Amino acid sequence: MDSAQKQINSIEILKRVSKYIFPYKGRLAGGVFSMLVHAFLTIFFVRVFQDLLETIISDMAAGREGIIRLSWIAALMVLVYFLKGVAYYGQHYLVAYVSQKSIKDIRDDLYYHIQNLSLSFYSQNKTGDILSRITNDVHQLESSMIKTTVGTIDKLFTLIGGLIYLVYLNYRLTIILVLILPIIFYVITVFNKKLKRISRTVQVKIADVSDVIQETVSAVRVVKSFGREEYEYNKFSDENQSNFRAKMKQTQYGAILTPLIEFIAALSFTAILWFGGYEVMQGRMRASELIAFFTLLITISDPLRSLTKLSRRFQQLIAAGERVFEIMDIESSLRTEDKDKIELDNIEGEIVYNNLNFSYNRNEIVLKDINLCASPGDIIAFVGQSGAGKTTLVDLLPRFYDPDKGYITLDGHNLKDIKIDNLRSFIGIVPQETILFSGTLRDNIKYGDLDADDEALKKAAVAANAHEFIIEFPEGYDTMVGERGVGLSGGQKQRISIARAILKDPKILILDEATSSLDAESESLVQEALEHLMEHRTTFIIAHRLSTIKNADKIIVLENGQIVERGSHQELLKKDGKYASLYQGQFIEK
Repeated sequence: MDSAQKQINSIEILKRVSKYIFPYKGRLAGGVFSMLVHAFLTIFFVRVFQDLLETIISDMAAGREGIIRLSWIAALMVLVYFLKGVAYYGQHYLVAYVSQKSIKDIRDDLYYHIQNLSLSFYSQNKTGDILSRITNDVHQLESSMIKTTVGTIDKLFTLIGGLIYLVYLNYRLTIILVLILPIIFYVITVFNKKLKRISRTVQVKIADVSDVIQETVSAVRVVKSFGREEYEYNKFSDENQSNFRAKMKQTQYGAILTPLIEFIAALSFTAILWFGGYEVMQGRMRASELIAFFTLLITISDPLRSLTKLSRRFQQLIAAGERVFEIMDIESSLRTEDKDKIELDNIEGEIVYNNLNFSYNRNEIVLKDINLCASPGDIIAFVGQSGAGKTTLVDLLPRFYDPDKGYITLDGHNLKDIKIDNLRSFIGIVPQETILFSGTLRDNIKYGDLDADDEALKKAAVAANAHEFIIEFPEGYDTMVGERGVGLSGGQKQRISIARAILKDPKILILDEATSSLDAESESLVQEALEHLMEHRTTFIIAHRLSTIKNADKIIVLENGQIVERGSHQELLKKDGKYASLYQGQFIEK
């Protein structure tokens, strides 16, 4: 993300997480009540154990009456443990339910928000980092939330209840313990700062590893064709090593903190043991009380020890939450005002660019003073050298980006006044690099219209010259294709993409030269399919092969983000200008 993005403080993260928890407050209250019961029974067990000791010591020679009392106390101990188990199940199940549902809601909101961000977000951020935030960071948030919530409340109840009962047993011994606690909490506070910093570093390093994996897997053909397996391995190994160092640093702090706290606790334990023994010798304390005191001390030592782990989990929660909410705070400029927009039932397809300027960065103008009109049904072709601004010009039409200056109208309506989903429902895009999804051929074509029936789907496939090769597969339309269309030829993938666009039946069509990388036979079939697709639609073509746009109603020549020529194929050849030079250069090369 942008390094200038302000960091979210811990309190703000906890408030935002609590908003996701609040809808499930009933179950959370049940979980907290179960924790309270569990903590009470934990302390009450020590009281029952003390009675057992006193019975054994004082009633050893009491005969039958002592045995009966001993049996009742033993039965009570069993009952207490059983009820503790029920309370333990209740607290863990209910709190886990609340945590899992909250995390599900966070993940849903995060994914929805990312889907609605403009393309500039994706161009400025690595795919691996985005994936890491949705998967690793949300998972870390989930894990930390459950362990922190259950651990903090349960251990806190046990600790407070234990301290109260310790005071009841012997306040002088308890004072020694209380004097030690500030030292423990000071040590925890110092380590908290270090753990927060290293926890965020760990999350960033995991994202870096994910990014390298994603880039390498998606470009595996390029890697292999250049024989760069060793190079990519070394790059991955470096990032993995950085991740390892960060994780070990995190582990190191945790490994130092726990034994340090235990050493301080051992000193206090020894001091209490000596003083408690002295109190018994002086007759100011019964032996059963001293044993109960130490039993309770051991009982609350677990909550004390857990606090050191909880502090680490808390910092992991804050670090993960910071990275998750950092994305959710990026405003979706295209949808923030969508509530007040108009919704069109139908359109003619007239597109007008008015005095339009655009730049990705402030100091680098990509499009300048663009004025253009396309009447319904027109075929408009954009030509020019790479980097002239052709793709950017058509990307503004579905509002992947918004212009810095000027505006675009659809049938007289400013695009910004139309609901974004409504606008895009009228636009179909066939990109140069065909993108298919894992699933069946049927699923990929129906992506254009999820409600289409089989008859409409077949008609679209026939019009795209795809039906014949589809039925040659043993599974026909139910044939599974791999990620990004693995298993199909370039021409087959392109015709599936065209069938998808035909099924959508858009009034406005954007074609990023779909035949530039195909062989002659595939190009002929795809070109014929495109002609079917362009019928009665306003079409914008990004042209690489100028021979494919001879019949365009208007050809727009771009250079350095400006329109330098416009006209039909014949008109531009007669001008003997930039277009004629490009066309003759391709003709000679061919």
